[in-house]
Amino acid sequence: MPYTSDLVDELNTLIRFDLESGQNGIKVHKTADAQVIHAVARLHAKGLITQADGGYLTSLGREAAEHAQAMLGFLTTGVAASVAAR
Repeated sequence: MPYTSDLVDELNTLIRFDLESGQNGIKVHKTADAQVIHAVARLHAKGLITQADGGYLTSLGREAAEHAQAMLGFLTTGVAASVAAR
């Protein structure tokens, strides 16, 4: 199954969480882009964040955010390495 635009929006939301501190959450305001508002609501419905408008990562959400951030690092490092090798 390929990534859908909804899943990409959710991944982009997960990488915004600061994993260095469990004290930092996010707040999505009503004026945010619609795809961000919907992504946060879906993450909440999936049990990954504590509030429908942001909040903090749950333990499952923290694990998902760790994986999302690691994957982003792998992919961007790989791109940088291949560009540098040319």
